[in-house]
Amino acid sequence: MPPPNPRSLPLTLILAATPSLGIGQAGQLPWPSLKSEMGYFARVTKRVPPNPASATASASTSTSTTTTTTRKRMNAVVMGRKTWDSIPERFRPLKGRVNVVVTRNPEALDWRAGAGKKEGGEGEEGPVVVSSVSAALERLQTSRGSGSVDLQVERVFVIGGASIYKAALELPQCERVLLTDIKREFECDTFFPLELGGEEGGQLGWKRRSKAELESWVGEDVDDALEEKGVRFEFVMFEREVGG
Repeated sequence: MPPPNPRSLPLTLILAATPSLGIGQAGQLPWPSLKSEMGYFARVTKRVPPNPASATASASTSTSTTTTTTRKRMNAVVMGRKTWDSIPERFRPLKGRVNVVVTRNPEALDWRAGAGKKEGGEGEEGPVVVSSVSAALERLQTSRGSGSVDLQVERVFVIGGASIYKAALELPQCERVLLTDIKREFECDTFFPLELGGEEGGQLGWKRRSKAELESWVGEDVDDALEEKGVRFEFVMFEREVGG
């Protein structure tokens, strides 16, 4: 049995929001479906960093065992039950990522039902069902997998909804917000619980980073401004400052 992984996994919140930080209306996105925004979300949440924090530990572990193990690196997406339910069944679990669903009643639904499951188990993509965001981090902290495949989670993205964002923001592991800044208002009944705006972030302890810093972290070039279906938007990044 492999030793526990001592890494501390940071949390990154990823979302789209209006100027008043509206993120939803009646359980759906309040703006038209934006293909380029959805593509950005998929690429960023799937892309693992080029230099894994686990590299040194992996090398030392592999030299002390006679068992050949293939290490597969994936990111994880953490969401509430309503967010999971809002994903069309044919698209869940979200491919290429470990899906974690946070719910107070994990026994209430048959989580193994639906598309994308492997016979006899949840498979690499899950869903993994937990009762809190903290429990999600505990489950993702150590390698997962079976047989000759060792699944290493590299980045953890929180993808909604509002109560899950709020719970994540209260944790010290929460380090970053990737925001799609929708440049116009839409009618919303759900809002992101952190004031973001302007160069300083709008709330003490959070700072907007430069475009270069955003591109370095997400691993791709980012346009200054985009427009689709009459909706202008921009990709930006905020980080929690040390001691903030």
